[in-house]
Amino acid sequence: MPPLTSYTTTLTEEQIDLVKKYLADHVFQFYEVAHARFGGKKGRLNVVVYNNGKCVIQGKETEEFVTFFLEPQVLGEAKLGYEEQLNPKAYEPHIGVDESGKGDFFGPLVIAGVFVAKGAFSELKKMGVRDSKLITSDKRSIDLAKEIKKRHDCVVEIVAVGDEAYNRLYEKMRNVNDILGWGHARVIENLMARIDPRETGGVCARAVSDQFGNKRIIESALMKRGKKIELEQRHRAEDDLAVAAASIIARAEFVTRLYQLGEKFKLPFPKGASPQVKEIGKLLVQKHGPGILNVTAKTHFKTAKEVIEMAKS
Repeated sequence: MPPLTSYTTTLTEEQIDLVKKYLADHVFQFYEVAHARFGGKKGRLNVVVYNNGKCVIQGKETEEFVTFFLEPQVLGEAKLGYEEQLNPKAYEPHIGVDESGKGDFFGPLVIAGVFVAKGAFSELKKMGVRDSKLITSDKRSIDLAKEIKKRHDCVVEIVAVGDEAYNRLYEKMRNVNDILGWGHARVIENLMARIDPRETGGVCARAVSDQFGNKRIIESALMKRGKKIELEQRHRAEDDLAVAAASIIARAEFVTRLYQLGEKFKLPFPKGASPQVKEIGKLLVQKHGPGILNVTAKTHFKTAKEVIEMAKS
């Protein structure tokens, strides 16, 4: 097996201080990274600690750094190479579900699910599959999504809710978590209908997703086939490889559709709900009228009212 070149874990405040001190003592070059406490680089090793405590280590010296420093001196446990033995359930065939676009004013809400067969988890890890929020390049997310879709031991399902449909759903449900529950249920149900144990090497009895609300939101939305599956919701679900794969698929689909939206209206549609987003929204409304937001944006965002007011000036 080739040496490990990527490793991700979550650190406490005390552990973050230990890592930062080690990097300083060993003359790492510190640099700034978006949404991160710090990044450090030396030779063939790159270490980034994000604001949420997530630590991402990459490079040809990753395995040595984790084995001889991070695990014994910071984490206090030897896990590298023993993940499957320590947490065998995580490596059993299951579905991971995640979404993208929930906090973005422009563009759709995309919910994706990936069924990962037994034996595929180690391959996903080698590919660099991890939480899409830790992948800063849209191109890398799109490339990884293509690789995941090609795998015979992974089954991918996407439910993309365009802005017009999203706004109708919100008008009916009045709650984003209810929309998410509906979308997660559709993805899980569609995957259950497509999984063939003879092709994937195992049955699927479990689905994992992030904890965005009462899981009964999903359970009540599942139809007859979906109700046969165990649903597990937890915080930081992206640590699960199936969920991480789903997060990449969802993000790649979202950024692709957002780009297509921009091409259609001849404007660069930014992600998020920043001042730049508002400026583009103002131009859009000035050119097409307020009704255009119903087909390009999530109109329950307060950004919608702000954009319409800005367009009047």
